[in-house]
Amino acid sequence: MAPLAAGIILSYAVFAFLAIRHIWLAMAALNGSMPYVWPYSAVFLLLAWQMTACFLEQPYKCHRGATEDLNTVVTVPVYNEDPALLADCLESLLSQSRRADHIFVVDDGSKADHVDYTAVREDFEMAARAVDVRTSWIRCTPNRGKRHAQAVAVRGTPEADVYVTVDSDAILDYQAIAEGMKPFADPDVTSVAGILLLANNRKNLITRTSELWYVMTELIDRSAQSAMSCVLVNTGTFALYRAEILRKHLDAYENETFFGRPVQFSDDSMLTLYAVLKGKTVQQPTALGFTAMPENLSHHFRQYLRWMRGMTIRTFWRFRYLPLNSYIYWLHFVRWVQACITIPLFLTVFAIDPIRTHHFPLSLFIVPVLVGYGRSLRYLTIRRYDESVWSQILTYLTAPLVVMWTYTVLRVLWWYGMATCLKTGWGTRQQVEVSLEESCEG
Repeated sequence: MAPLAAGIILSYAVFAFLAIRHIWLAMAALNGSMPYVWPYSAVFLLLAWQMTACFLEQPYKCHRGATEDLNTVVTVPVYNEDPALLADCLESLLSQSRRADHIFVVDDGSKADHVDYTAVREDFEMAARAVDVRTSWIRCTPNRGKRHAQAVAVRGTPEADVYVTVDSDAILDYQAIAEGMKPFADPDVTSVAGILLLANNRKNLITRTSELWYVMTELIDRSAQSAMSCVLVNTGTFALYRAEILRKHLDAYENETFFGRPVQFSDDSMLTLYAVLKGKTVQQPTALGFTAMPENLSHHFRQYLRWMRGMTIRTFWRFRYLPLNSYIYWLHFVRWVQACITIPLFLTVFAIDPIRTHHFPLSLFIVPVLVGYGRSLRYLTIRRYDESVWSQILTYLTAPLVVMWTYTVLRVLWWYGMATCLKTGWGTRQQVEVSLEESCEG
């Protein structure tokens, strides 16, 4: 509780300073001397609400017996994954304090000249028999995508009450499934998002800044939504769903098209959309998982473009299907209004005005940096057992880099992703891109 309390106090100290500054600017704007203060104030109010709501999120608690009778199946789609990472993923599933009833692995046509899972499969099946966990391992050819692999697992497990979706490079914390199952004691909960950390966060500057950016997205944006029981996007690497959600929508999920083009990505956001239309979608901040993330710019850019294209496509479905009288519809609407305001404002303030006036105010850097440090304080409330406190602080200190990277490079990629959303192919991993050996260096 002490780190959390410190994070709350320090975060609101930063935002109190910014609030006073906005009030002062608003008073100056009444004289016409601050033309951009009103849209910036609107953005600040939305950010202030997010910071308030995210602290309202509380982990679900219940006695273990409340969800013990729910039959749990883990789906593990595999495609060109590093065998060592896959072995660690499967080992973490078998080491859970609350083991799944069935682990279903689907090798979706991995290229035989790139990977060989024979030894991984033999060791996994032997270890599973020792702890009395049922397993299935199916190889499908040709490669048809993650959704098809998950659909194979769903059709092969009619007994499931809850599906745990993990990626083949996910390594779950010992308590991950036990904690992730707790919200299902509430019959209205239809999906649960886990918290994802980076297993290779100390590899280089890209992975350090990615961890801070990714974790803060979970602990600010998603936590604020979870407090209202309306999470819009689960972590595809580790999430849990009522089985009826997947079964009811399986054909549509597997065969989604956008303007006649098959959509292979954004699977996590589509499953979460199905879930939020049916009931409560929440995040369990005590359910932790680890994954390997891009270690070079090429992979990082392709991954982010895929996310932005998926976000654009999913926006159409949300505006079409989310109830008009729901909180999440209007939150989603306001976020897009914010985007439409900030895009031209960003270009004007950071490009057009400095060129026209030959002056670049230092505050354009100082304010985003302060906001970045204020938002990022929540990162320090998660203590990693595989990393020293000083290493986590070093990651936190990269907040200015994260802010400037998202304000500039990722913002441009976001626009490009929206403009090219009709490119609906997967776009990554035609071969092994991150290996365990490389991830553990340094």
